[in-house]
Amino acid sequence: MAVQSITFGGGCFWCTEAVFVRVKGVMDVESGYCNGHTLHPSYEQVCSGQTGHAEVVRLVFDPEVVGLGELLQVFFSVHDPSTLNRQGNDVGTQYRSGIYASDEGQLTEVKAWVAAHLADGSLPRTLVTELGLLQNYSPAEAYHQDYFEQHPGQGYCAMVVGPKVEKFRKTFARLLSE
Repeated sequence: MAVQSITFGGGCFWCTEAVFVRVKGVMDVESGYCNGHTLHPSYEQVCSGQTGHAEVVRLVFDPEVVGLGELLQVFFSVHDPSTLNRQGNDVGTQYRSGIYASDEGQLTEVKAWVAAHLADGSLPRTLVTELGLLQNYSPAEAYHQDYFEQHPGQGYCAMVVGPKVEKFRKTFARLLSE
């Protein structure tokens, strides 16, 4: 089995991680930081907006079970790719929408998928999603990993993450791993 990886920035990584851990064929999801200029930044440094990093999730997936196109559909449906540096009340460059490919071939595939969906109108014309290669990735602190699973009743999780997970379940029932 030839697994692949791709990294998505869709606002707060707690939200994005909670969705993708439920996708059939996704073998691992890790919250982290990427495409900034500081090596191994802390959460506090990233939140300051001074490191240039995005909050992201790095997925390892089996393309024979779930295709890159299906992952992109999920990604674009669970966040707003038309608001620059913002998802809901989360504001700052670390919350930007981004797709960070693992290699040039994958980046070409992502760009073609996005272009086709912009052309057919299924993506907003005001798309601000950054498309590029993954750079300077580091995992987030241990307490951020599986955050929603460990704290489903926490305020942010209940009010923001939970509804995104429910939207995914309803919209993509065919992709549920449960």
